[in-house]
Amino acid sequence: MRGQAVITRAACGSCHEIPGILEIRGEAGPPLTHFSNRTVIAGMLPNSPDNLAYWLRFPQSVVPGNGMPNTGLTEGEARDAAAYLESLK
Repeated sequence: MRGQAVITRAACGSCHEIPGILEIRGEAGPPLTHFSNRTVIAGMLPNSPDNLAYWLRFPQSVVPGNGMPNTGLTEGEARDAAAYLESLK
């Protein structure tokens, strides 16, 4: 799956525990298990594919000073990663 590959390359697992991402299981950020069941992203945005892709690219513009850095993902990479996270039931 493309999203899983993007998440692995971006080292998201260094801060988050993410099902299917086995390389590292970080604890700095919240676990992303059952992500599709969440109603909001970062306590601010309704959970939708567009909002999640935006958050993945520009978390500092959504919640300045939060612990998640801007990732440098392209729009396509962010959409692929978002699709993967939204598949986590």
